[in-house]
Amino acid sequence: MKFPTEQLNKLRTPFYYYDEEVLQQTLATIQEEMANYPAYEVHYAVKANANDRILRRICQAGLGADCVSGGEVKAALKAGFPADKIVFAGVGKADWEIELGLENDIFCFNVESVPELEVINQLAEAKGKIARVAFRINPDVGAHTHVHITTGLAENKFGISMRDMEYVIRLAQNMQHVRFIGLHFHIGSQILEMDDFTALSLRINELQDRLEASGIMVDNINVGGGLGIDYQCPELHPVPDFKSYFQTYATHLRLRPGQKLHFELGRAVVGQCGALISRVLYVKQGTDKQFAIIDAGMTDLIRPALYQAHHAIRNLTSDEPAQTYDVVGPICESSDVFDKQIALPATHRGDLLALLSAGAYGEIMASRYNCRELPQAHFSSDQI
Repeated sequence: MKFPTEQLNKLRTPFYYYDEEVLQQTLATIQEEMANYPAYEVHYAVKANANDRILRRICQAGLGADCVSGGEVKAALKAGFPADKIVFAGVGKADWEIELGLENDIFCFNVESVPELEVINQLAEAKGKIARVAFRINPDVGAHTHVHITTGLAENKFGISMRDMEYVIRLAQNMQHVRFIGLHFHIGSQILEMDDFTALSLRINELQDRLEASGIMVDNINVGGGLGIDYQCPELHPVPDFKSYFQTYATHLRLRPGQKLHFELGRAVVGQCGALISRVLYVKQGTDKQFAIIDAGMTDLIRPALYQAHHAIRNLTSDEPAQTYDVVGPICESSDVFDKQIALPATHRGDLLALLSAGAYGEIMASRYNCRELPQAHFSSDQI
């Protein structure tokens, strides 16, 4: 990312800053790689970042939308995403959310339980509609990621077990107001090892063989998302490795003739284009360490407190010799810590710090705990 420090210094902190060049480069790379695979379709996972300007830019690039709430469906439609490119997932869809999807004829509901299937059928019947459904199957494939963002294991709350797959499909085929169109999978997030996606591909191959032996054909396979970004050295890898990601599925997943392969990428699309900009309030000398106390807190970026996530931190206004700091926020919680014992140029009150790789699950997860204001968003094309 490029930081116009002089201009950013004029703004009230903390705020999110988005480098539109990085976002455009990322979207162009996705488009370039997707051109090699006509059967592939990408739906942007709105939960990663629902800033309306971000959504509009992604929509203009031709991606669809992956939503997990009625609010996200509304945001996607408002940003211009065609309804026939919207998929709606989530383990607990409320009636009004399902009705919203039905009224707008979205492409597909990713269904996670029999009770949900029954409700969708009932609500579709009441509206005289036929709902397209895919079933989220737990492939029992572990991912090399944080336990809180692993979603494909048998014991997770998400999805339907493999042993129930055929039963649920047959159930749907006997309903009048749903149409079974596919299988949906998602094994987790922030995955950097392609072997995890290979394992998922091989499991899908097994399941497809099993279904075909029972005379069940599948039109769409949805492998979710999960591709991670480089949080350690974001400047070296501003764009994730989409080439290896798509090639992994092309090599190992045996698509049938006419099948479409869908992806739900979120973090990989927006993660590296955003940073949280914060100002140093105080430098406090402790007994054995010193603290850089900044005006951004876990209310603005909760990932370090929630997942023990790492975000590289840069001092934008000091080039003095490095010292070691714990970088902490002002929230009245001991977990309000961004990083410990990190080297930064000698830091002083008023210095501007950038917490990198914050474009995904940053602004969207901000809260007003401690009655704090939500952070504003600024873009590289803004006239500051």
